[in-house]
Amino acid sequence: MFEARFTAHDVSHLRFAFSPLWETIASLRVLQAPGRHAVHLPWATEARAAIQAVGHDLSLLFALVPPTGYIADFITPPPTTPLPDIADELATVAATPHELFIHNVREMDGFHTGNPADLPRTEAMWVAMIAEPERHLAELVDVLRAYWELVIEPHWPRLRALLDADVLYRSRELARAGAHGVFTDLHPDVRWDSAVLTVAKKYCKALAMEGRGMVLVPCAFAWPSVLVMDEEPWQPTLIYPARGVATLWETGECTSSGLAGALGRTRAELLSALAGPAATGELATRLGVTAGAVSQHIGVLRGAGLVVTQRVGRRTVHARTALADALVAAAT
Repeated sequence: MFEARFTAHDVSHLRFAFSPLWETIASLRVLQAPGRHAVHLPWATEARAAIQAVGHDLSLLFALVPPTGYIADFITPPPTTPLPDIADELATVAATPHELFIHNVREMDGFHTGNPADLPRTEAMWVAMIAEPERHLAELVDVLRAYWELVIEPHWPRLRALLDADVLYRSRELARAGAHGVFTDLHPDVRWDSAVLTVAKKYCKALAMEGRGMVLVPCAFAWPSVLVMDEEPWQPTLIYPARGVATLWETGECTSSGLAGALGRTRAELLSALAGPAATGELATRLGVTAGAVSQHIGVLRGAGLVVTQRVGRRTVHARTALADALVAAAT
C-alpha cells in the first residue's frame, strides 16, 4: 500500500497536467500486453501494423518499460507545465544526468516481466546502457521520437480532447469539494480519508510529502492501472486513467435509424461520437466531414439543448448534455 499524508500546503499545491510523453510510454505496455488493455485493441492493431511496416526496433524501449511493474523513472519525468510539448519532454529525457540514468537502469534488474526467453538479451542491453550512458540515452530519445511520430501523434487530437475533458471535470470537482472531490472517483484503487491518500499497490511505502504537493496526470493508455512516481528528484505524481477512455476509439457511427431520421444522419452521428467530449477537428476526422460542417451542426444541436461547448485553454470542446444522453440511450 502506498500512503501519502497531505498538509494544507500540499493540498493547495495539487495541480493537473497531461503529458504526451506519458501517453507514449504507457502505450508501450499496451503493445506488449494488449489483453490487459482491451479498450485500446483498435489502436494496438493499427500500431503493430505500422511498426512492422517500417521495421522499428522497440527493444531498447521495452527494456525500460516492461509490461507490468517498474518503469525507469527518468523516462517519464513529471510534466512541469499543464500543457507540455513532446519536444520539450524529450529534451528533458535527453538531459538526464548520467548517474541517474545508470541508477534507474540498475533498478530494472529483477523487474523483468516480459517473455523469459527475452531476458538474456534484455540483461545484455542493461549492461550496455550502463557502460555507455551517453550513447544509449541519445539513441533512446531518437527511438522515442520516431515511435511518437508514427503511432501516437496521428491520434493526439483525439487523445488531447479526452485529457482536456478530464482536467476540466476534475478542476471543477476540486473547486466544488476540494481534494475529496478530486480523489473520490479517480480510480477504484485510490482512497482519500482525513487528508491521507492511499493507493493499493503491491509494495508498502509511506511518502513524506514535505509540502511538495502532487501532480495529477490523466493518461488514456494507463487504463486500467493507476501509477505512482514517488522518488527524488521529482515531484510526487499520480497517473490515472482519464474519464471516458472506454469511448476513445469509437468510430462515432450511428446505428439507430430512428435517431438519424429525427435529427439527420450527420447530427445523429455527432451525438454518437460525443459519448466523450471532443474538439471540432477530432469530430470532423471521425465523421469524414469538414470542420465547418461540424461547427454548423454543433450550433444546431447546441440550440436544441443537446450539446454544450466550453473553452479549455486554447481549445473548444463539445459535450453531450443529459438530455442528449437520454435521447441516445432511448434510440439504441
